Amino acid sequence: MEAKHSVNKVTAGALLITLGIIYGDIGTSPLYVMKAIFGNSPINSNLVLGAVSCVLWTLTLQTSIKYVWLTLQADNKGEGGIFSLYTLVKKLKKKWLIVPALIGGSAMLADGFITPPISISSALEGIKIYYPDLQTIPFVIGIILVLFFFQSYGTKTIGKFFGPIMLIWFLMLGGVGLLQITEVPEILKAVNPYYAYLLLTEHPEGFYVLGFVFLCTTGAEALYSDLGHCGIKNIRISWMFVKTTLALNYLGQGAFLLSHTNIQLKTFDNGIEFIQNPFYLMMPEWFIPIGIVIATLAAVIAAQALITGSFTMINEAMRLNLWPRVLVKYPSIIKGQLYIPSTNWILCIGCILVVLYFKESSNMEAAYGLAIIMCMMATSILLTYYMILKRFNKLIILAFVLVYSILEVSFFIANIDKFHHGGYVSLIVAGAIAFVMTIWFLGKRIRKNYTEFVRLEDYTTVIEDLSNDESIPQYANNLIYLTNAHNKNEIESKVIYSILYKRPKRADVYWMLHVNVIDEPYGMEYQIKKFSDKIIRVDFYLGFRIAPKISPLFKKVLEDLSMCGEFNRLSTYHSLRKNQITADHKYIIIEKVVSFDNDLPWYEKFILDCYAFIRRRSLSEEKAFGLDNSSVKIEYYPLLLNKNPLDIPLKRRADKKE
Repeated sequence: MEAKHSVNKVTAGALLITLGIIYGDIGTSPLYVMKAIFGNSPINSNLVLGAVSCVLWTLTLQTSIKYVWLTLQADNKGEGGIFSLYTLVKKLKKKWLIVPALIGGSAMLADGFITPPISISSALEGIKIYYPDLQTIPFVIGIILVLFFFQSYGTKTIGKFFGPIMLIWFLMLGGVGLLQITEVPEILKAVNPYYAYLLLTEHPEGFYVLGFVFLCTTGAEALYSDLGHCGIKNIRISWMFVKTTLALNYLGQGAFLLSHTNIQLKTFDNGIEFIQNPFYLMMPEWFIPIGIVIATLAAVIAAQALITGSFTMINEAMRLNLWPRVLVKYPSIIKGQLYIPSTNWILCIGCILVVLYFKESSNMEAAYGLAIIMCMMATSILLTYYMILKRFNKLIILAFVLVYSILEVSFFIANIDKFHHGGYVSLIVAGAIAFVMTIWFLGKRIRKNYTEFVRLEDYTTVIEDLSNDESIPQYANNLIYLTNAHNKNEIESKVIYSILYKRPKRADVYWMLHVNVIDEPYGMEYQIKKFSDKIIRVDFYLGFRIAPKISPLFKKVLEDLSMCGEFNRLSTYHSLRKNQITADHKYIIIEKVVSFDNDLPWYEKFILDCYAFIRRRSLSEEKAFGLDNSSVKIEYYPLLLNKNPLDIPLKRRADKKE
């Protein structure tokens, strides 16, 4: 609770941190939005006024109203993001809601492959004003490599500079925009939504301009995902400043274009095609080099925000059984900051491939936006059910559904038009991520459906007898099994098989540990159920953002039980107990092996084959749960995936008489 209050406390420092963390993506959109809209179009006043009006009202409807005002209310104990929203609406017991959560999460992760290249490329391409034939690709790739290389060290030190740099960035956006507005105040007409209406209804390509207009709000989803880092109050207050500077810059670019309607943004210099960026063209000539440096720094911060956001989403997906287990590291003591090496380098390679494939930011614009609108549509579906869960006024719910269904479907159709120009790239990436999530989710569900559970009480007597049978060598003082049985009175049959049949394992105490992922992000509790002094079950209740490090958690449980006299931590061996040596622990990990003899439906076999392929390349269970390899024994158990196995028609031959 203390952490939640601290991020919600509004101070100058908190607002500055918010600028550095939250607004990197949406804050750098002026680098490419207007260039994308006008790059291939003849410029005229109606198009300029209509496009700027569309941008301003998109920021208002999509970012200010939907996300900053409405969606931020759907905080899960102070945390945001589509997976946090999903954990809230799970209470409605509608299983199909996993679908929009899965699609939205995949699309959001796909954005991490596009945002760093387009932001950094757009910033560096300002140099082409002076050197049109300069190839910026090596510089972009160099910055990307350095950025990803330093992820393993965390952002504790350089993160302190993010806020001040973004403050300078936004002040620059507003300042250069305001200079142009004072020279061409006619651009203020764009505040009137009528000009947006005229563009959409009268311009031949007006509707499809929405595909590029949408780029101005692509960072809104990331804004919601970072709710837990800054708090709702700091985001809402800082957004007023951010939106003002963004609006001034878009109006300023529009004012520049109104006064230069004869300009051709697409030009050729020495036979090289180059789309000039009105973002840089409207700056005073002496200020352009400074603007390029500040823009590049802001683009790097935008990329950093997407990278750390991707780490958080993958971590949440693992806890929700939507992603295979991967190694998670914690490079600093800052709450919520983590580093996932596999995700980091996959993103790095993906970003470099995007740069090499598209080469220029103007080519990336077509790939950008399609995945994010899918994420926003998924968020709208989940948010609708959240409002139903929280008993919002029915008229508000109806108005939300009508307005945003029309708005976001329009954006989706406009973005689909960019599919063959590069939009397919983001869909391929999102589709690949969604495929992995789907296989992992369904594979776990199928295996769980075919897992046999037994009542632990039925085996209490025989396990106690085994524990007291001194004719069997002692296997361990404390024998620990991880169980997926949600029913506290049940256990997988494979555990009983391991204790009694695989090799009789005599121990002083048999522990059954179960991890429950709860809906709040940072909850940490446990519960004890004793079947006898020798058989104890421990249920951990961990938030979906808490790493399930079983070894330290279990040691804490033993310490608590020892302090209250419920358990003696000392070894049962006389010589060791005499010298105050604690008892040993042995974890048993049972790997379930699917038999090829099972008669499965073809689709279940396909899912399980894919699941097994992914699982072999993911983190082992002992590493995922933070267990010491020296105290872990791995066993293999045949998973029965056919409850009615075929009878084998094997008969005994009659003995031959000799």
